[in-house]
Amino acid sequence: MVDIPGKMTLWAIEIFVAAVEEGTISMAAKRLGSSPSSVSQQLTNLEAALGVLLLNRSSRPMELTSAGALFLRRAETILGEATQAKAELAVFNYSKMIRLRLGMIDDFDADVTPALMAGLSKRLTGCQFLLESGPSYRLASDLESRFMDVVVAADLDITAEWMEVHPILTEPFVIAVPKGSVEPSKDVLSQLLTLPFIRYSSRQMMGRQIEAHLSRQRINLPNKFEFDSYHAILCMVAAGSGWTITTSLGYMRARRFHDDVDILPLPFKELSRSISLIARKKVLDNIPTDIAAQIRPLVNTMLVEPCMEKFPWMEGKLLIQD
Repeated sequence: MVDIPGKMTLWAIEIFVAAVEEGTISMAAKRLGSSPSSVSQQLTNLEAALGVLLLNRSSRPMELTSAGALFLRRAETILGEATQAKAELAVFNYSKMIRLRLGMIDDFDADVTPALMAGLSKRLTGCQFLLESGPSYRLASDLESRFMDVVVAADLDITAEWMEVHPILTEPFVIAVPKGSVEPSKDVLSQLLTLPFIRYSSRQMMGRQIEAHLSRQRINLPNKFEFDSYHAILCMVAAGSGWTITTSLGYMRARRFHDDVDILPLPFKELSRSISLIARKKVLDNIPTDIAAQIRPLVNTMLVEPCMEKFPWMEGKLLIQD
């Protein structure tokens, strides 16, 4: 990007907003894929063009001046309008869309995400795709910081006014136990209490959901094992080290452990979660709606139908949301 002293550019405004949100020049540069020196120069050029000091760069993190705080509101509006203009042009000629930054929940890694990207690449032949896969809390943060255009994530702790939400799937939480270790016709909970409980990390949204649900049921389980990945937890269950609470998609994702693990309904009050496509409201026009419509049949064919065939008792609990 060429520096143009005395000119206020859209790139400089994007850099200013990123610098405010990240707090340092280096973090803003990392987020935008630029160099710290270029980011610093663009900020200097923007301040020169406006004739005011926007940021106190000597503080850590950087602080807005009073002029900077006033300009920030306008800068966010300018970026929002620019993004919406691009979206409207993309809708006008969808096949000409230049870039799509998409975040996908890691539950979809093996099946849905590759199929979705293959379909989108055929429709958007000239589009550059930036795909990130990861846990829901990180995807939501990336969307809020404008690093992503659209994300597919599970239940968020909060939803904000700036979000538009397109439901994809509702799925039940289930218990996973070592093969043959629990007799379903007997008191399942009493049998579980003789085995160690393997927890999801409380740093993850799903771990907090499970712990809150157990607390509501007044079930207190000793804390012996705590992990942050489906595969590590189900590996422990398959090895006979204990039992866990997971989701139907979590089980389907860890296929190599299926022969050594039994899946059963929760032996207490049901718990479910929702997976949705989320974007910034009124920014991408009907593009999020269109992508959600492409995802739903993929999820149904690749995940819901195989899971229902294996576990018919999930009928009415594992549902595609229109």
